[in-house]
Amino acid sequence: MTDPHHAPRALRYLDLSPEQQHVLDELPFEGNHLVCGPAGSGKSVLAAHRAAMVALTGTPTTLISRSNLLRQHVGPAAVELGPEVAVRTFHSWLGSWYLGATGTQLPTFTPGGFDVDWAALFSQVMEKADLPDPGALVVDEGQDLPVGFYRLCRLTNAQVTVLADEYQTITESRSTTDEIRTALAAQEVQLSGNHRTTRPIAALAEHFRLGDPKPRLPERPGALPVLSRYRRFAELTTEIRDHVRKHPERSVGVVVRSREFQMQLLEALERARVPVQAYTGNGWGRYRNIDASRPGVRLVTRASVKGLEFDTVIVPDCHRDTADSGDPDQQMMYYVLVTRARHELRLGFGGDHPPPHLEGVPRHLFQPRP
Repeated sequence: MTDPHHAPRALRYLDLSPEQQHVLDELPFEGNHLVCGPAGSGKSVLAAHRAAMVALTGTPTTLISRSNLLRQHVGPAAVELGPEVAVRTFHSWLGSWYLGATGTQLPTFTPGGFDVDWAALFSQVMEKADLPDPGALVVDEGQDLPVGFYRLCRLTNAQVTVLADEYQTITESRSTTDEIRTALAAQEVQLSGNHRTTRPIAALAEHFRLGDPKPRLPERPGALPVLSRYRRFAELTTEIRDHVRKHPERSVGVVVRSREFQMQLLEALERARVPVQAYTGNGWGRYRNIDASRPGVRLVTRASVKGLEFDTVIVPDCHRDTADSGDPDQQMMYYVLVTRARHELRLGFGGDHPPPHLEGVPRHLFQPRP
């Protein structure tokens, strides 16, 4: 489905799977729609195509993502397919729309924060006789947006298409697919294929995935995921350096829990002359954007990894996760982490033994680092 060793490009209609083509063909332009599918089923690709198709009808169309990094990831393809499509983050779009509706800044519980006060928002909006027309909205990773947003969409008669998988929810301001469907009175369609990962990576992901029905495993073969023990920090940086030298054409997503560890790794990799980019979420300049056309390491925190994909994924600090093995939030996080990898996956830990949530993984699903 994608060329794993080159810069992302917009997949054309004929590049899509028959299932993906069918969903695009059968989605009416009228009404609200919810497209559900597992990780790797191509929801972001379909979001770009859907936005471009709706824009062709002459309706002002915005593709919305929760995070700035996901906007960077999806935006170029959407604009290439449909130059008239606007691509915005959720908070950027909502803030602009609310300013146009009320002439005031978006109400939040903390000044300038992202924690929207939905009660205050609806109180102000309901007093307005005329509200700005939101046009058509296509929402990627819609399970990570609050249900208040979907209620606002219904109130303003927005034309909404949401792509979501509630088993990939890693934010507190989340919505279930039932809540989205109810709030929008949306028609639901399902995707089932996984076009991103290899079969061994998908099999490991199923260990962490919650809910039914289980998706079809992909047929593409590949190496078993690796479980690595790092006795010293230098072992990790050496492993990353050697992997990049062996595969200079690949994108390597190194996904960590904390900003502090991210900066420590960044400094070490730069000293080792490893090609590396870091995204900090609230930084500026070099830490605010990632050039997806450049191979090498992309160093991100877990909070920013939703919707992204990399040729190789390395999660080096699994020992920092201390919740019980059956904790649903932790399981969903690992489902997201595992399914970011196209070809290779490495889960790492410090200490003498794997953490309990990895100790319980069936041994046929991974191999210890040699």
